[in-house]
Amino acid sequence: MNDMAAFVRIVEEGSFAAAAPGLGLTPSALSKLVSRLEDRLRVRLLTRTTRRLALTAEGQTYLERAREILAAIEAVESDLSQAGRRPGGRVRVDAGTAIAKHQLAPLLPVFHARYPEISVDLSVTDRQIDPVAEHVDLVLRTGAMGDSSLQAVRLYDGHRRICASPDYLARNGVPRTPADLASHQCLLLSHQPHLARWPFHTPEGVNAMTIRAAITVDSADILLDLAIGGAGIVRLGNILVDRALADGRLVSLLEDVHAVEPFPVWAVMPPGRFRVHRVRVLLDFLKERLGAAPS
Repeated sequence: MNDMAAFVRIVEEGSFAAAAPGLGLTPSALSKLVSRLEDRLRVRLLTRTTRRLALTAEGQTYLERAREILAAIEAVESDLSQAGRRPGGRVRVDAGTAIAKHQLAPLLPVFHARYPEISVDLSVTDRQIDPVAEHVDLVLRTGAMGDSSLQAVRLYDGHRRICASPDYLARNGVPRTPADLASHQCLLLSHQPHLARWPFHTPEGVNAMTIRAAITVDSADILLDLAIGGAGIVRLGNILVDRALADGRLVSLLEDVHAVEPFPVWAVMPPGRFRVHRVRVLLDFLKERLGAAPS
């Protein structure tokens, strides 16, 4: 098990030198450890160059199975150590800005009150991360799943809404048809060009209209602020806009013709992490609270 754990750490860190401090061994000792492991298995696991380590096909298979085995061991130990006690320990979570601000931030105090022995270490980033390489227990993301080696739980389906502030509509008029949008100021995300095509129902079926942007921003949260401030019309996920629509800061538009495109919200985990008690407790809480979210 120690050799297996060391091998996983070496791969995740990218070199013997980077893995050495955390394992308490020298780089040369780690190199010999991998060589002994390869001799025992009678296969080459790593291709060594002066600059980097690369997994062979057999190494990739060994890495995936090793992660599953180590996760299963941790899960058993976690369950046994928590038997008869309230769940505790640290759960590392990564979430996109919109989910973190508009969903996790209101819920984490509730979770902590229910499970005070569990600490949540939350990182917020809109980039796609590798939860295995970055040692994250739970990643919350929207959209299609890419890496099939990860375990994913679908929390719920969100959808996008077209809206603007009452002040903007008072100054510029209310668009009654999709064609009216051509004479309005529209706000778009700069790093997601596919979201510049807004879908509408027509007699011929659903057609997507390409929207010309008055302002583009690489942050959905800033787009929300701009829309509330009266800068223009926006199409954003209900994760962001529902609260502003409920309290009147935004007004929903073109509901009769806007084609709803549901998008999934996922909880993504490295293999085996859902078996760890504290991770499972947080996942069940999110399913309970977010699974009831309107879709």
